[in-house]
Amino acid sequence: MDLGPPRRDRRRFLSWLLGGSASALLTYIVYPVLRFVSPPATPEASSHQVEVGLTNDPELQEKGYKVVRFGEEPVIVIRVSSDDLRAFSATCTHLDCIVEYQKDARRIWCNCHNGQYDLMGRVVAGPPPRPLERLRVDLVARETTGPRTIVVSRA
Repeated sequence: MDLGPPRRDRRRFLSWLLGGSASALLTYIVYPVLRFVSPPATPEASSHQVEVGLTNDPELQEKGYKVVRFGEEPVIVIRVSSDDLRAFSATCTHLDCIVEYQKDARRIWCNCHNGQYDLMGRVVAGPPPRPLERLRVDLVARETTGPRTIVVSRA
């Protein structure tokens, strides 16, 4: 009875199976760690301004505010009065939650931890450590009459 070759074949197969399993396990562990350590590059905003909409935008009329994207960052545009529009970074300075405008209380409010800002972006209550970043608002007339376009840009 010759038992030599079948044992080598079994041993080679088991070595290949264990080696492949160990390689797969290592790949499943190392790949996510490498992806976490080197996240993909996020593109910067291609322009330094964004068109929000028209001054007669229903959302601005009813709610008093509108949140728009400025590159990767959300921006909140607030209608303080019929001719006074203000824009701020919509990211709370405490834990990066998105803020909203409470028209009745005339304040910017973060619902995550009750952070409150006044209409100048200054902290008035809650845990936020610094004020909201203020952005510039321009009203551009596209026609001689009618609503103007709201343009937000870095100050």
